[in-house]
Amino acid sequence: MADMVSIFMSIGLNEQKAKETLKNEALSSTLKKAIEQARGLLGSASIDKTAGTMLYNMVTRLKDPTRLSFLTEYIITRKINSELQLSAALDFIKSHPQENLDRLEFEAACGVGVVVTPEQIEDAVELIIRKHKDQLLAERYRFNMGILMGEARTALKWADGKIVKNEVDMQVLHLLGPKTEADLEKKPKVYFYSVFLWHTHNPFSTKKKSNTEGKSLMEQLRGEALKFHKPGENYKTEGYVVTPNTMNLLKKHLEETGGQVRTRFPPEPNGILHIGHAKAINFNFGYAKANNGICFLRYDDTNPEKEEEKYFTAIKEMVEWLGYKPYAVTHASDQFQLLYDLAVDLIRRGHAYVCHQRGEELKGHNIPPSPWRERPVEESLLLFDRMRKGMFAEGEVTLRMKMVMEDGKMDPVAYRIKYTPHHRTGDTWCIYPTYDYTHCLCDSIENITHSLCTKEFQARRSSYFWLCNALDLYCPVQWEYGRLNLTYTVVSKRKIIKLVETGIVRDWDDPRLFTLTALRRRGFPPQAINNFCARVGVTVAQTTMEPHLLEACVREVLNDTAPRAMAILEPLKVTITNLPTSAQVRVPDFPANEAKGSHVVPFSKTIFIEQSDFREVMEKGYKRLTPDQPVGLRHAGYVISVQRVIKDGCGKVCELEVTCASSDSVEKPKAFIHWVSDPLRCEVRLYESLFLHKNPEDPAEVPAGFLSDINPNSLTVIGSALVDRSVGKAKVFDKFQFERVGYFSLDPDSTSEKLVFNRTVTLKEDPGKI
Repeated sequence: MADMVSIFMSIGLNEQKAKETLKNEALSSTLKKAIEQARGLLGSASIDKTAGTMLYNMVTRLKDPTRLSFLTEYIITRKINSELQLSAALDFIKSHPQENLDRLEFEAACGVGVVVTPEQIEDAVELIIRKHKDQLLAERYRFNMGILMGEARTALKWADGKIVKNEVDMQVLHLLGPKTEADLEKKPKVYFYSVFLWHTHNPFSTKKKSNTEGKSLMEQLRGEALKFHKPGENYKTEGYVVTPNTMNLLKKHLEETGGQVRTRFPPEPNGILHIGHAKAINFNFGYAKANNGICFLRYDDTNPEKEEEKYFTAIKEMVEWLGYKPYAVTHASDQFQLLYDLAVDLIRRGHAYVCHQRGEELKGHNIPPSPWRERPVEESLLLFDRMRKGMFAEGEVTLRMKMVMEDGKMDPVAYRIKYTPHHRTGDTWCIYPTYDYTHCLCDSIENITHSLCTKEFQARRSSYFWLCNALDLYCPVQWEYGRLNLTYTVVSKRKIIKLVETGIVRDWDDPRLFTLTALRRRGFPPQAINNFCARVGVTVAQTTMEPHLLEACVREVLNDTAPRAMAILEPLKVTITNLPTSAQVRVPDFPANEAKGSHVVPFSKTIFIEQSDFREVMEKGYKRLTPDQPVGLRHAGYVISVQRVIKDGCGKVCELEVTCASSDSVEKPKAFIHWVSDPLRCEVRLYESLFLHKNPEDPAEVPAGFLSDINPNSLTVIGSALVDRSVGKAKVFDKFQFERVGYFSLDPDSTSEKLVFNRTVTLKEDPGKI
């Protein structure tokens, strides 16, 4: 195993990634073959990191192993040397399964040998700028520059993206000139509130829209803010079905609840909650909390094949992490006996029957009525009892309800056979109820007043009302709202499992994902997620947001709550030759409000600064340390000046010797930089988007599928970063602002010997700003 780890690390994988790859036998075997083939082609030369990354990405996405040596040859000979070319190569191979590929056709499809000259880039960008010139001049730097880049990348398919971007930036600057003060003014914050509709009903007050801007979720959901029905007044809701017994049932419901608002959050315990669930949690728990009601956490555990204890635990943990305490934790399985009894009653009332049609016969549209639809009640009762006793095979029979849903689906299944032990009930049951049957009945049993669910369940609304009324039970009201999605991610359980199985991510809590456990691990505060949900608002349409909007909410919270510390990611040693004596420097935890506390760090003749804070050759606009330009040290009260630059055998700067002077005695420097002295060594993990495209699941955007769209730079691990000793006693998930670097959170991988920090988000300022 150690040998395999070394082999994988030899192509540029870090140790952690190499070990994760080993967990997937098929992947590690194929990767080893690719490395062996590459070495055969290179002879004594080693595989550089760029080619190694390409090999790894190729192996993880290659569906046809017979093409391994073919693609390895193109990568090692540098004929394919970009992600764009690799994706094109994989697409070509997928669409040309024949044994002998036409190499000329393949190379043309992959841009092999194509050289895009600077003149071609300049001409293409010039045409694009000219096309948008009027709008650019009108909007200036508020214009969406992504449009220019998108058109440039289309026109210059095989060009180096960085060169294209530089050309776009240069031509925009030439057209508009430098940014003015007006260009630099921040855009006013825009809050995203939209109308939530149910049929033609509008539960939001639209008369005073401006009054909702900036309000917390609680304020939005409280009292008359939403025009929902009051408890017991379900019948006032448009579309609600009233039966002769409705008013008696509502009266009994009010007697049992005392007119209390009751909601529920009903996840399936077969996966980890994601950012979309955060909206559902906030809305269900928030609506109850804002109106002095209660909210149940109810596990919809009716599918024993996919449910695991870790999901039950993680769901409850995430609900509480977001700040909500369930009134009670319930399970659909708590009601299995009652649900079965109600199914028997449904058959007796002539509303359900046992059907022998197979699952595949029930799929698709315009399914013909079941030949067993008019089966005698007594016969269905007998067969349902035999289903309960395990006298049929799986898929042989089902119990179906006699009704037509809003999407035209006829007679949905109420019970099916599964010979799988249940997480909570063991082997007690071999028949399990479906969502269409279970959900509304559990809502009725728990006296839910407002059944809040996402828009895709609108097609089940008719079955929801029908079933409660068919059994003459209290009927809650179902309200639908739009799902919340983010770009540059996937949240499907099936797709996340694929990412885990292929070793692309570590697990469900990998900080590059948008599961709630991943966001917690990355350092996102729960308040920020709740604030984000409040800004999105409750909309009828599906809402797709950019991750940077969520990150802005994170920064707002962390700016007020994350104490400052100093850390160096790429250290450069600095020796202060004339420092009179070592000292202790007091650093405020929150420089804008020093009353919130401070900490002490050592200051000695040996300090470390960022390599990027020193340049041997002065450049225009550079304000930090150079041989001719001094710089201040934050919090220390000193200004340092370079006396000697020390280089290693390769000519790289490895140390500076400087002198210091009190900042009170010299001219104020152009900049102050951070530093550490007698620091702790730590590991820092920097994250970028996991996917290269906004919509990795969209075939039009990513034809080869989401696994082909992985950003090779989504994780950068810096194993030798330095941090000041003030963080030495930090606990897992403690958050800090590393001055001038970003916001960071302590990862669970930390040990007493080595701390590990995840970068949560960068600072508000452009991290490349000088």
